[in-house]
Amino acid sequence: MRKKTFVVGFLILLTGLMCSACGGGAAGSEKLEGSLQDMMASLYANADLVQDFRDNLDSYETIDLTDDLEVSILGTDQITYTEGVVSMPMMSSMAYQCVLLRVDEADVESAKQALKDNANLDKWVCVSAETMLIESRGDVIFFIMCDKDTASAMSSAFQKL
Repeated sequence: MRKKTFVVGFLILLTGLMCSACGGGAAGSEKLEGSLQDMMASLYANADLVQDFRDNLDSYETIDLTDDLEVSILGTDQITYTEGVVSMPMMSSMAYQCVLLRVDEADVESAKQALKDNANLDKWVCVSAETMLIESRGDVIFFIMCDKDTASAMSSAFQKL
């Protein structure tokens, strides 16, 4: 009986270790499910944004990224993605854009580097973005250019998706 209890206990311990090894990967390796449109809506719903920004969200639109917009939004047309959305104000004196891209996981790091190399914080007329953040989780890249507080709040919401 002792031998059977030991074997059962050992199998339970081994199963627990295997599960933690498989599921204990870094947040960056987790695959995010769902549409990028829904993810963007979730970012805005859950980000700790200042009230002035939140009050103006109804003037923002989230649209699918198209070939025509790639260079103006990403700074390059050399990133291959399967899905992309951009959120930006329809009219504003504030420099702001937030992009979500779904790319092949093997291409995530090269796509992030292409964004870093080509993004232009001064692309807006009369205003410049204060900061740029480029992060990823699984096959989804989060790319934002705006003020530091908003970028930080949106980044935090992205990490919690």
